[in-house]
Amino acid sequence: MSVNYVCKHCHTLIGRIEGASVDKNRLGFNLLTRDEQNHYVQEHDNGDITVRMTCDYCQQAYQLNPELYGLASPLQ
Repeated sequence: MSVNYVCKHCHTLIGRIEGASVDKNRLGFNLLTRDEQNHYVQEHDNGDITVRMTCDYCQQAYQLNPELYGLASPLQ
């Protein structure tokens, strides 16, 4: 089982946690609302989890260029 943190904008792998039993509560998933969990956390049939977040590069790009928020896929 692994938890993969992937940028939701550029799809870059930010980090990975691997282990036989990853505790989702220790990772803070229980602190997310149901809507946030549905939006950011995807559990796969094989037990792996993908967490969609924003990498530092994309965060900086959005901060410097706020007009990018209006585009469907600005950072491909």
